[in-house]
Amino acid sequence: MPQLDTSTWFITIVSMFLTLFIMIQLKIANHPYPLTPQIKSTKSDKPKSPWNNQWTKIYLPLSLPLQ
Repeated sequence: MPQLDTSTWFITIVSMFLTLFIMIQLKIANHPYPLTPQIKSTKSDKPKSPWNNQWTKIYLPLSLPLQ
C-alpha cells in the first residue's frame, strides 16, 4: 500500500494563509470609510402640539374606591 506524500502540505497551507491574508487586506483597503464621522444629536425633537402641557391622571375601574 503506498504511503501518502505529505511533503508539500506545509507549502500549500502557508501559501493558502498568505493568499487569504492578502485578499482580506485588499478588501479592507478598498472599503469606503466616511472621512468625517457625524455626531448624532441625543436630544429628541418633540413636535409642537396645540395641547397644553399638563399632567393627567388615568383612573382604572379597579382603582376606584369601593362604596
